[in-house]
Amino acid sequence: MADKRDYYEVLGLSKGAGDDEIKKAYRKLAKQYHPDLHPGDKECEERFKELSEAYEVLSDSDKRARYDQYGHAAFDPESGFGGGAGGFGFDDLGDILGNIFGGGFGFGGSSGRRNGPMTGENARVGISISFEEAAFGCSKEISVARIEDCDDCTGTGCESGYSPETCPDCSGTGSVRTQQRTPFGVMAATSPCRRCNGTGKIISHPCSKCSGKGKVRRQRKLNVNIPAGIDDGQTISLRGQGHAGTNGGGKGDLLITVSVKAHPLFERDGASVLFEMPISFAQAALGAELEVPTLDGKVKYTLPEGTQTGSVFRLRGKGIPYLNSSGRGDQYVTVTIVTPKNLTHEQKELLRSYAEAVGEAEGIKPGVKNIFEKKKKKK
Repeated sequence: MADKRDYYEVLGLSKGAGDDEIKKAYRKLAKQYHPDLHPGDKECEERFKELSEAYEVLSDSDKRARYDQYGHAAFDPESGFGGGAGGFGFDDLGDILGNIFGGGFGFGGSSGRRNGPMTGENARVGISISFEEAAFGCSKEISVARIEDCDDCTGTGCESGYSPETCPDCSGTGSVRTQQRTPFGVMAATSPCRRCNGTGKIISHPCSKCSGKGKVRRQRKLNVNIPAGIDDGQTISLRGQGHAGTNGGGKGDLLITVSVKAHPLFERDGASVLFEMPISFAQAALGAELEVPTLDGKVKYTLPEGTQTGSVFRLRGKGIPYLNSSGRGDQYVTVTIVTPKNLTHEQKELLRSYAEAVGEAEGIKPGVKNIFEKKKKKK
């Protein structure tokens, strides 16, 4: 735990950072260090894992509160702080008394649930998609390593033809109850059964494939549908596609975090697409029929006369589809007048003639000169 960097430091944030700041910082750094952009670079891979771990904690209000109070120890099962958010629960109290007196004390702690059904843990995987795939959705094949029931023993842990036996010491409960004399009087305590290690079952003939564990780790390939409109850093949950549960418990979920690659032309702001369109001075002054790139291909737009650099026009319905909804955002096009370079002698003369014609021979437009004159009069 001592080697871990502070999660706020990992994302380059102060402790009081807001949710939007956390998301923005993660998205920026995740793009920079994503393994797909640095194949074979172990340092970038580790950095990306560090960023994902920090974001997972700080983006969750409950986990963040625990982290702010206890630091990394909040998620260390050996630290004593992992049992609840912001303090000790009944489970922790049972463990503390058990450490002092040698057993669990019936406060609903983990010892009483050892052989009960437990849902499997969530599996996590990252996926990288293009800007267009995020906008319109796509189907992707992903590979995930997850814990599954052993096929040979169907999760029992026994060789074929055998079944687990009920532990005679605990009668299958997984725990034994004892009485101890303490300075506070005689107290009844429960502790995990030593014979069956708290499982309530004895496996006399363990499965050769899983060594009696009943579980194996497998690499699986799954097809996942990425919904239209998903944004960078968002997570898709596939129910029941995570790690296998124990004692009849259900499977966990598969959490797929999406990373969206940058586009060479477009930027995204929510459901809006932003695009910067270079135009010439002549087009700005005289107006023009432009062909504007969009996610649907090029569309025509009539630029009015006298358009100024920095002007923004909107193309309705040419943005990103709304996630899990109908309709689309808009595309906003900012025009930028490009100053020509390497003009010929003839072109320069034509511009000088234009400047003289509109009174710009002194290098200042008449409109700008009038502004200066108004300011002088006010003084």
